[in-house]
Amino acid sequence: MSNKPRFVYVTYIAASPEKVWEALTRPDVTEKYWFGYRVQADGRAGERMTAFNPAGRKVHDDPIVESDPPRRLVYGWKSLYKELPDERPSRVTFVLEPLKGQTRLTVTHDEFDEDSRMFEMISKGWPAVLSSLKSFLETGRGLEATWDEEQRRRAGQA
Repeated sequence: MSNKPRFVYVTYIAASPEKVWEALTRPDVTEKYWFGYRVQADGRAGERMTAFNPAGRKVHDDPIVESDPPRRLVYGWKSLYKELPDERPSRVTFVLEPLKGQTRLTVTHDEFDEDSRMFEMISKGWPAVLSSLKSFLETGRGLEATWDEEQRRRAGQA
C-alpha cells in the first residue's frame, strides 16, 4: 500500500456539465469564483493549463493530459511559486457526470510525493475553490477568500 497522499472531493452542482466545464476552463469565468485567479484549461491534450494570480503573475504552466469536454479533464499541477519546496508535479482530474439537471463533479488530486507540502496546501485550497465554484454557478456570486482570516486566527490575532 502506498503512503502517497490523495485528495478526492465530490460535489453536486445545479448546472449542466457544459456550464461547469466552461467554469473550470475559461479564465474570464474562473476569476469570478477562483478568488481572482485566471485559469485557462480549454485546450486539448498536449496543450497547457495556465493560471495567473490576481496580480497577473503566472503561477501555473502545466500540461493538459486529457480533455474530453464536458466529461473529463486531467492536467498536471506544479506551482511556480518559489517559496514551495521542489516537489515533482502532481495531477488533477475532474470528472463531470450529468444527473437530473445537475452535475456531479469529482475532483481527484493525486501523484504527490510522500510528505508533500503541496498536498497540505491543496487540501485547504480545493474545498474553498470548489465551494466558490458551486456558489457562483448556482447564485451568480463566488465566495470571498478567507485565507487571511484563517491565518490570523491560527496566529491568535482574531
